[in-house]
Amino acid sequence: MNAHEALSGHILEMVHDGEEIPVPSDFDNLEIDPEADMAALVMVQAELPGRSVRINVTMDEGLLAAIDKVAANRSGFLAQAAREALLRQRQLEDA
Repeated sequence: MNAHEALSGHILEMVHDGEEIPVPSDFDNLEIDPEADMAALVMVQAELPGRSVRINVTMDEGLLAAIDKVAANRSGFLAQAAREALLRQRQLEDA
């Protein structure tokens, strides 16, 4: 997993938990701990989650029943499955 995906995932969890997303730090005003042993500072771009949009989808009833057996929330399950599929696709494209 790369830093972009890690930070984006962390932000999604913060939103899910109802936490406030902090304002990004200004790179020029970062405070560096003189006691820290650092090799580099990096900037990581992250995507803030957008608002939820209601959609209609068509799905095999057996697949829907299988989802309902393992998930308390269909929308959340499908959104997570889509995120994971997109991550795998990006990893294949980067390889």
